[in-house]
Amino acid sequence: MNARKYALNILTDIEENNAFSNIAINKHLRGEKLSPIDRRLTTEIVYGVLENKIYLDFIISKLSKVKMKRINIRVLNILRIGLYQIIYLDKIPEFAAVNESVKLVKKVEYKASGFVNGILRSFLRNKNNIKVPSLEEDKVTHLSITYSHPKWMVKKWLKEFGQDFTMRLLKANNETPRLSIRTNTLKISKKQLIGKLLNDGIEVYEDTYVDEALYIRNLTNIEELELYKKGYFQIQDESSMFVAHVLDPKPDEFVIDVCAAPGGKTTHMAQLMQNKGQILARDIYKHKLKLIKSNALRLGITNIKTEVFNAKEIDPNLLEKADKVLVDAPCSGLGIIRRKPELKYNKRPDDTKEITKLQLEILMNASKYVKKDGILVYSTCTIEKEENIGIIERFMKNNSNFEILDINDSLPLKLRRKEKTLQLYPHIHGTDGFFICKLKKKV
Repeated sequence: MNARKYALNILTDIEENNAFSNIAINKHLRGEKLSPIDRRLTTEIVYGVLENKIYLDFIISKLSKVKMKRINIRVLNILRIGLYQIIYLDKIPEFAAVNESVKLVKKVEYKASGFVNGILRSFLRNKNNIKVPSLEEDKVTHLSITYSHPKWMVKKWLKEFGQDFTMRLLKANNETPRLSIRTNTLKISKKQLIGKLLNDGIEVYEDTYVDEALYIRNLTNIEELELYKKGYFQIQDESSMFVAHVLDPKPDEFVIDVCAAPGGKTTHMAQLMQNKGQILARDIYKHKLKLIKSNALRLGITNIKTEVFNAKEIDPNLLEKADKVLVDAPCSGLGIIRRKPELKYNKRPDDTKEITKLQLEILMNASKYVKKDGILVYSTCTIEKEENIGIIERFMKNNSNFEILDINDSLPLKLRRKEKTLQLYPHIHGTDGFFICKLKKKV
């Protein structure tokens, strides 16, 4: 089975089952004997199609006499894969992209081979005549098709951020993010880790905001790397590494992480605590807590206790018991579109009402576990104001016993701003979109 067939199966899984791209890729490629080149091509096609799906579908709709809704999903994905290669992958000749797509559709839906061949060859003949409405003609449609973001999202961001900001954000959302890792300083120094990575032929970059962070390249299957297996580092976006530093947990403290899975921030807190004190890591799903346990075991961390618990409920046994509490809240995820481009298509404008209700409820409950003079940190991986500062403002109206602390002293100079909170954006900071707020309980 070649890279295109794997990409087809992954894309269809994502579309039919609302699977996350990273999970679907791991599921379909785990244990498969693909060459590094085919593995890279599979991943590149999957993310490329997802990033550009609205634009690819716009082209198909212009060339097809069959309405989009009536095209079999696997056939449609083969067309997307073929077009993506023709438009974006210079290293693949146009005739090869067409021929491979026709070969693939013959295995999947033989009678559609003429249809696929016709659409792709028609594109090659007419590609200069297929025009997206200009920015002047229709701003929202132009940006939606050009950058493959749904119209409602484009409209919202234009209203909130303005045209220049929105265009740069949309463009950044379609760029491949660099892979960042966190040095596990419990086992190895950053300098030692850099040396070992370089010895393994891995490109390393140190231009980071966070001391223990590194960016790496030239790696196909990171979890098979011996350095990873030995627990010398954890895969984690740099933006989320700020959370543990803002919370600033100390070795002898009791910390609660109310929405802990998959555990990147939990294990980072344990690292900063020098594997002392105790962290209670909770999540609603037992299988997700297993991820925390396995990561903790690999990283050599022993001060994390995991429990299945719904953060929508209140645990009376923990009232005012914690020195510090982290609420890394469930959110729309619109700050991590670079990593999970399928999020663009899964979200709806009215999702905000439901998710903000949940976020506020979890924050209210978690605040009850904080001791006097204790710390509560709220974070999300979104750029939506309603889910970020909006939640904090609503929380503060009913909780005058908390105050917002200025976190700028916890941040590098280039990230400091007049607001007391932190909001990161992909196109400005080169990280995921992320929000962090630190609160102190006064009474």
